[in-house]
Amino acid sequence: MTFLSIPILAWLILIPVLGGLLLLLIPGKKVALLRWSALCISLIPLVMVVVLWVNYQPKADALFQFEMNIPWFAAINSNIHFGIDGISLVMVLLTALLTPLAILTSFNIKVNVKAFMVLFLLLETGILGVFVSLDLLVFFLFWEIGLVPMYFLINLWGGEKRNYASLKFIIFTIGGSLGLLLAIQMIGVVSGTFDFVEILYAWPALQSGTLFGLPLETVKAIAFWAFVIAFAIKVPVWPFHTWLPDAHTEAPTGGSMILAGVLLKLGAYGFLRLVLPLFPVESAKFAGWLAVLAVAAIVFGALSAASQKDFKRLVAYSSINHMGFVILAVAAAAWAGGSTDPAIKQSSVIAVNGAVLQMFNHGLSAAGMFFLVGVLYDRTHTRMLDKFGGLFAIVPTYGAILIFLSMASLGLPGLNGFVSEFMIVRGVWPIFMLLTAISMVGLLFTGVYVVKALKLVLQGPFNETWAGKISEINLRELFVIVPLMILILSIGIWPSWILNIINQTVMRWF
Repeated sequence: MTFLSIPILAWLILIPVLGGLLLLLIPGKKVALLRWSALCISLIPLVMVVVLWVNYQPKADALFQFEMNIPWFAAINSNIHFGIDGISLVMVLLTALLTPLAILTSFNIKVNVKAFMVLFLLLETGILGVFVSLDLLVFFLFWEIGLVPMYFLINLWGGEKRNYASLKFIIFTIGGSLGLLLAIQMIGVVSGTFDFVEILYAWPALQSGTLFGLPLETVKAIAFWAFVIAFAIKVPVWPFHTWLPDAHTEAPTGGSMILAGVLLKLGAYGFLRLVLPLFPVESAKFAGWLAVLAVAAIVFGALSAASQKDFKRLVAYSSINHMGFVILAVAAAAWAGGSTDPAIKQSSVIAVNGAVLQMFNHGLSAAGMFFLVGVLYDRTHTRMLDKFGGLFAIVPTYGAILIFLSMASLGLPGLNGFVSEFMIVRGVWPIFMLLTAISMVGLLFTGVYVVKALKLVLQGPFNETWAGKISEINLRELFVIVPLMILILSIGIWPSWILNIINQTVMRWF
């Protein structure tokens, strides 16, 4: 599929960049024009993704669709190779949806608006590039492009501790990226190409011999752990999670929406796209350890969230809890890769379906929750839960929306979170029965921190401090949250519209 003889995936990547360059031509004093131009530009990729979704063929024989392959670095056999399947298409849709909503949220940014909007569009390019890249070197290039704008968004428009939070974010993520780059170079040298489709068949087939003067098994183990650590930091998996609460707490609201909604998914996507297919033996060998870390993230994330007094920090720790279920499903799929039992294989397919859906669902609910925390902060200039109380009486619409999003995060049947977490638990249970049972402790405390937040913010005696000082959620803010609520409800009631896309790809890969 092309437009003006240029493949649609190339346009998908180029539009935010070209839009950012266009914004540079607008005088900085024309704030309203900058805001609306950035919003309109960000809607173009969303329209393009809808076109991709409509034209995508779930049952096609090809591994990837809408492919484009353009020579880039011929000396090392690296090409600009793009393509999508059901997993990447869902992630691209999530990115293209949340970006304009986050930009609309950021209309309250008043300082350096031009730079803010340009960085946001560059951030979208980096994220989309990761999800569509089928060349490992190009994958890494976009992986890094996504880091830099987020660093500046936190550092320049964040809270009081923004310097500390942004530095911690960049140190953790760049640290993981160094190992990732070395592993990609190693695989490229051995395979003679950086093309993922070719490597997919060549790299796992290497079974014996020596590489770089080391046994092949050792080389593969080094590459495996380099990939795992880089992606574990990004998810983040316990104990690599400590950068996340600080980054979330200090980031501007729009930045938090993208950070929780999409950036965390890059790590989980890396596990599904690269680690499991390229390292099936190593993945099966260490699957149990990965499952233990996932359960630790689920339980400790929930316990940490339940102990927070800062509303935004509570939501940040809840992301660690929810993404832990995704990694638990990844571990189950890794373990099942070394099994010949058809029932185990089927369970792993269910778990991975749930994991991909959970990535999408968490993107919706987490972005919505961070947005609602930001709405409250804009009016009260505090995030401390004990400073609120009884707000439902004066902002009932906001209160009802907060309850709805909280129930989605909790996993209430009829909303999206229930579907994905049920599928993960059902799929993982036959594989890691004890660990799945332990993870239910985290699910229990999810209820604790959700009810705690609702009680302290909306219920109880009304804090007279806010009488006449807090306004109801406005029309612009409703335009941000209502699309998320519609998708949350639609997936909870009728998940097949998205699961049909995911399932065909998962069955092909796993």
